[in-house]
Amino acid sequence: MVMSMYSLLRNHPEPTMELIHEALGGNLCRCTGYRPIMDGCLTFCNKKDCCQLKKNQNSCVNGNINDANEVNGQEETNNSVPSASSDMCTGLFKEENFAPLDPTQELIFPPALILMDNEHKTSLKFQGERITWFSPTSLQELLQLKDTYPKAPLVVGNTAVGPEMKFRGVFHPVIIFPGRIADLHVVTKEESGITVGAACSLTTLRATLAEAVSAISEEKNTLFRALLQQLSTLGGAQIRNTASLGGNIISRATTSDLNPVLAAGGCILNLASTDGTRQVSLDDSFFSASGCSFLKAEEVLISVHIPYSKKGDHLSALRQAQRRENALPIVTAGMKVRFEEGIDIIKDICIFYGGVGASTVCAKATSKALIGKHWNEGMLGEACRLILDEVSLPPSAPGGMVEYKRTLTISFFFKFYLEVLQALNQLDPSNPDISAIKQLKSSTVEHTQTYQNVPEDQPSQDPVGRPLVHRSGIKQATGEAVYTDDMPCVDGELFVRFVTSSRAHAKIISMDFSEALALPGVATVVTADDVPGTNECSHQGVSTPLLAQGKVFCVGQIICAVLADTPEQAKKASAKVKIVYEDLESAIFTIEEAINHNSFYKPQRRVEVGNLEEAFQTADQVHEGEVHISGQEHFYMETQSIRVVPKGEDGEMNVYLASQDPTSTQGLVAAALKVPSNRVVCHVKRIGGGFGGKATKTGYLAAITAVAANKTKRAVRCVLERGDDMLITGGRHPFLGKYKVGFMNDGRVTAVDVSYYNNAGYTSDDSVLVVEVGLMNMDSGYKIPNLRCKGVACKTNLPSNTAFRGFGYPQAGFVTETWMSEIAIKTGLPAEKVREINLHRGIGQTHLKQEIDARTLIMCWNECMEKSSYHNRRLAIEEYNKKNYWKKKGLAIIPMKFPIGSAAKFFGQAAALVHIYLDGSVLISHGGVEMGQGVHTKIMQIASRELEIPISEVHVCETSTGSVPNTVVSGGSLGTDVNGMAVKVACQTLMKRLEPIKEANPKGSWKDWVNDAFVQSISLSATGYFRGFGREMDWDKGEGDPAHYFVFGVACSEVEIDCLTGDHKNLRTDIVMDVGCSINPAVDIGQIEGAFVQGLGLFTIEELKFSPQGVLYTRGPAQYKNSGSV
Repeated sequence: MVMSMYSLLRNHPEPTMELIHEALGGNLCRCTGYRPIMDGCLTFCNKKDCCQLKKNQNSCVNGNINDANEVNGQEETNNSVPSASSDMCTGLFKEENFAPLDPTQELIFPPALILMDNEHKTSLKFQGERITWFSPTSLQELLQLKDTYPKAPLVVGNTAVGPEMKFRGVFHPVIIFPGRIADLHVVTKEESGITVGAACSLTTLRATLAEAVSAISEEKNTLFRALLQQLSTLGGAQIRNTASLGGNIISRATTSDLNPVLAAGGCILNLASTDGTRQVSLDDSFFSASGCSFLKAEEVLISVHIPYSKKGDHLSALRQAQRRENALPIVTAGMKVRFEEGIDIIKDICIFYGGVGASTVCAKATSKALIGKHWNEGMLGEACRLILDEVSLPPSAPGGMVEYKRTLTISFFFKFYLEVLQALNQLDPSNPDISAIKQLKSSTVEHTQTYQNVPEDQPSQDPVGRPLVHRSGIKQATGEAVYTDDMPCVDGELFVRFVTSSRAHAKIISMDFSEALALPGVATVVTADDVPGTNECSHQGVSTPLLAQGKVFCVGQIICAVLADTPEQAKKASAKVKIVYEDLESAIFTIEEAINHNSFYKPQRRVEVGNLEEAFQTADQVHEGEVHISGQEHFYMETQSIRVVPKGEDGEMNVYLASQDPTSTQGLVAAALKVPSNRVVCHVKRIGGGFGGKATKTGYLAAITAVAANKTKRAVRCVLERGDDMLITGGRHPFLGKYKVGFMNDGRVTAVDVSYYNNAGYTSDDSVLVVEVGLMNMDSGYKIPNLRCKGVACKTNLPSNTAFRGFGYPQAGFVTETWMSEIAIKTGLPAEKVREINLHRGIGQTHLKQEIDARTLIMCWNECMEKSSYHNRRLAIEEYNKKNYWKKKGLAIIPMKFPIGSAAKFFGQAAALVHIYLDGSVLISHGGVEMGQGVHTKIMQIASRELEIPISEVHVCETSTGSVPNTVVSGGSLGTDVNGMAVKVACQTLMKRLEPIKEANPKGSWKDWVNDAFVQSISLSATGYFRGFGREMDWDKGEGDPAHYFVFGVACSEVEIDCLTGDHKNLRTDIVMDVGCSINPAVDIGQIEGAFVQGLGLFTIEELKFSPQGVLYTRGPAQYKNSGSV
């Protein structure tokens, strides 16, 4: 995103908001919720175009305060902005504090590259071990090469061939790059249309069409406008800048957004070979790989003629994808109809679909049957029947979603039918069907953040409670922040590549490494036999194999590891490992299959409260149902990364890694190497996102990497590619909830009997704990007087699922909210009334018999209702839905009760080490891991307050088991709570030691006191220890007090949905959170917004897909879509 914005500013120093949105479109971020990124970018915005300037006569981000505190040795302005209420603030930073953009200070474009572009071009040939790469400079040379190598692909942007080679194993011994041939970049305007060179980028195509649209009449630019519509969402700016028009066409990809529209528009392909030139129509014969329009192997696409539309042409482009930008379509379509002059009788019609076959599909028979028909409802009905018959999809069609795709083919034609009716002035504006063709357009993002101000008497130097910038934020934005894989290699460092199982449940008959070991640069292969200690590592009493031995239990289980001098060599060698399997009995993949086979992990948990049977008998109504929620990929920006460096003596190892639990990793590595834990030191500087995915999984990978380092006596680096990371590490648990609910006619819930099943995978990992957390929090802010709930982790033959943000609460809460919504339907009451009447109120008990003070929950509910204007908007939405048949809006308000605590007493402990140096600077080590959530920033704020020194004097270097031992995992929103307490204790110990010094020299400086203490032999180093909250859950009794306190929140969202396609848009969300006294509102607000966007993805578009054989299909951003920025 930084580079996208930098590129935009180089070309547009004062960009419009539209350009900023376009530049950021298609970029992904997993942790911020995009708002802070957008805020930063909007500071460069042309202020005349700024949305909020028009709204409040201020800049896009508010700011107006003069309070300051010293940070990093300079006066850093407090970023908060007082609101009308003195105890509340709005805005998180002041734009005027930023250094203005000075284009004169930008690096100049390298002159050498300019010279290279202008100098005489010569043909190039690069010869590799397996691949020869040609770059001709003339068309004649290109044709000759294609004649010599007819199977060689032409590559310009490499957006099609590259992924095939990298992810699908496709190999091309010869590749030809025609991008330097001027003839392929020519754009010609002719009487009949525009001819665009095949090597022109999609950005060039877009600019060409946009210019033409503004210059010619509307009736002539119909096709151009349809193509521009598709180009606006095709990939992101980076892809459009490199991908070529010719490559898009020649690939004949079923997911091409352009091909159906180009074909419907009657485009012509200009081809050439050594035998001459010819023109062919882009029609069904081209896509079916037969007939006269199909390219011969030796032919090259020179250009594409895009004709002007003719009078009476009606053409539409339609698409539906998981995400609006940078997402391949599920189904796309191009449709054109032409009528007999003066009447609505069809003279010609073309219907092309993408996403429903091996390539673009032409509904040729349907089109032929419709010629001569009137454009009316009778024709519409017949067309739909014909399309369903002609565009058929087998149940096993690639990508699945067969019924949905069939529905989209009909929905698209219906939309086209209405668009044409509207163009013919035959669609009454009051017709309820008109809503079908209204677009769900992206709107300008507006936002407000309000938070509690610090007390008026708080010293300006005290940073606690102030919205300070994340201490690594600038370094992360500039790329200076060092992550594990940024560390330089040492001499002899090896790279590991894992060989994983291709079977879900099988016996390993044999393994042959000979071909892999014969490749140059390959050092060795590590198997279970190479593990000096235990290959069965224990986590929370559960045994997990590091490397498969004898049997495999899922696709993706690690069998062995190949070590080589480079990542490329390791990858190549891993593909040469030959493994022979013998399939075992039928594998189990789904929760339902696990239930049928009684395939569960122990223990199973259960909680009972009240008299359930009596409550069901006295309830006015009883309702039963079930609901399933699928899994979710963590999709952290930094994949699993580990470096293990042997120290050369006593079996010592330094492990540098991205882990949320360095102590657990230390134990796993030590057990695998059969050495004491004091020989292994784990170092975590920072991790690039975790969300629970780096709590347990990283430890297993680190142990294997350490075994490899031990075997070779060399440093070993393990950095997973995205696809392997997704395959191996698992994600959020899918849940099945089966429920029976008793309730009164006024909506009050009186009895609930619910069972939760999660899909754990082939090992239990944290699955039982996820079930436990789900059970402990299933009430989700509601008082349930009579309850029986049980939870079970299902053993299946899928990669083991693991911890994920919320840790079972999102799934259990989803089940609860499902039956809450169904109660509203059954009683005929508004959903918000049913939820409100069941909320915890005042001081009471949870279903675990723990005391709860829910007064702030009610405050959050009332405030959210008020700030969201809930009732007025509800009335407006009801009116909207009456007038719009195919577009519907919905409004929902949901409470949340999340516990801060632990199910076991030991989990809440923490330790810290604080050093004061003679120059007055302070170094802190603590057990928390910085993963972007700002724990180090908050720790520095706490230390600054306790030591009464500027925060610029405080530094946190890393989390290391060599500095602070026996740490607990960073997760469960506990990191700052427990480690902050430990740091506070250490700082208070130091301040107590310094008290006599300060009393003797009250006018002295901090540095004076520190040096006096040293002279008097007073220790300037202290440890701090926090024992935890002393709370736990007693599962034998089904009760306990695991929560030290609860975080309450309420969110209200308004959503619009297209009933024909399922397309949807979140229009507005209001969130009210009670987080107590925030240490850093900027960080906390960022965490709340990021969590919301991640949850939005979970409940809308994110989906892990497996084959019937247990193979994960969604192994990268091309297949797996998380929420985008727009």
